[in-house]
Amino acid sequence: MKSFKFLVIALFCVITSCTIDKTDYEAETSAEVPEYYEFKEAVSFTSGIYKISIEALNGVFYKGYNELHFKIVNTQTNENISSSEVTFLPILSSTDGKKTSCPHEYNLQYDATNKYFTGYSVFTRESTIGDSWKLYVSFTSDNQNYKVSKDISIEKQSNKNLNMAIFTGKDNEQYVIALIAPQRPTVSENKLTAGIYKYNKSTITEGIFPDPSQFSYSVVSGYTLKLDPRMPEPSMGNHSSPNNQDLTQQNDGLYHGVVNYTMTGNWTLNLIMMNQNGLIIKGTVVPTDFTPGVEGVKSELYIDTLF
Repeated sequence: MKSFKFLVIALFCVITSCTIDKTDYEAETSAEVPEYYEFKEAVSFTSGIYKISIEALNGVFYKGYNELHFKIVNTQTNENISSSEVTFLPILSSTDGKKTSCPHEYNLQYDATNKYFTGYSVFTRESTIGDSWKLYVSFTSDNQNYKVSKDISIEKQSNKNLNMAIFTGKDNEQYVIALIAPQRPTVSENKLTAGIYKYNKSTITEGIFPDPSQFSYSVVSGYTLKLDPRMPEPSMGNHSSPNNQDLTQQNDGLYHGVVNYTMTGNWTLNLIMMNQNGLIIKGTVVPTDFTPGVEGVKSELYIDTLF
């Protein structure tokens, strides 16, 4: 009888702890999970008679994935440039003089319906006193080439559902995984979207700065991102959820899957990245044990989220 009473008390403590944590996370959600759907001008600059405007969500460049819209306007005729070849290169300069880039679309495509060039950039660091970002844009109009650059600021990404991971795989290649959607998950099965990118190591001598061949990234093709979401908080016991779907690449070049969040709170997306041949590039299997009172074990490749 005493054993039964102790068991009931223990179960009550676990359930109560879980409920309290859940309530706290629900209170956090409205304050910590911003949601932006409007594109606004984040920066603009001029070259001769042309104005270049770059739009981003909320008019801000954030650490992580940024969809970008580029508008080039002839200020004399007020006409949008549409037939130009437009290139885009973000460069990060550190105090030690080192210059690097991040995943980005170098050759931009024109969207005739919306009348702007489309691209993206996955900024890997926030701007600090020691780390500064500059954008290099070039375009051609009336057989004349224009090259412009502009210092920008990269802000902290306060939405943890848009976190990212940077790592070196077992193939000794540098990768970046960036979460793109959903911005604000719900307690349900959520469509999960991510970009996977690889740094292209240059095999040629560096040319005139900024030489794009030294700062090139490509979209990873044909990989699989195996997904095992867990709640790692000690009170949650590192439990998972059913009906999740691994991320695979679709026609848009991005990786799509399903993550089932069964309650609000801290979640860890435990990942195993496999190449086209099924070889593991990064990631480890997470134990299935229910561990109340103990912080959950994470894969060697993971991304934390919170909603």
